[in-house]
Order: sequence, then structure tokens, then C-alpha cells
Amino acid sequence: MTNDEIRALILRELRRIAPEIDADTIDPSVELREQADLDSMDILNWMIAIHEKTGVEIPEADYARMATLNDCVSYLSQRLK
Repeated sequence: MTNDEIRALILRELRRIAPEIDADTIDPSVELREQADLDSMDILNWMIAIHEKTGVEIPEADYARMATLNDCVSYLSQRLK
């Protein structure tokens, strides 16, 4: 899976959790929680969705490592190799 495919998957699943998000306005270096106004249940559901689509286990201890879009792409690309 390429970084562009990972990015698209992350944004697609984020829009399912928070449909009001405009993916074109997401700053990849700013925390997604702030940009999308996500609460802890949103984050949990989003991580579950990413796991279901990729098969990558994301322990709760690693959620902080997926704070920004860039962080998410980096985290998943390392684990999908």
C-alpha cells in the first residue's frame, strides 16, 4: 500500500466517523483531534475502522503516535511493510 493509498484510507474512515469534515482543509501536520473535533469514542471507532481495513493492530498506547495525518501515514506505512 502506498502512502497516498494510506492517506486516502485514513481520510475516508475519518469522514465516516465525522462526516462534517472537509478533507481538503485538513492540515497534515496539525492534530486531527483538534481539526475534526473528535472525542475519545470517535478516536476509538476510527482506530477500529483502520484496523479492520488494514489488519494493523493499533494498541491504545500508540494512539498518541497517530495525532496528525502525517503521523498516521508514517505509523501505518511502517507496519504495512
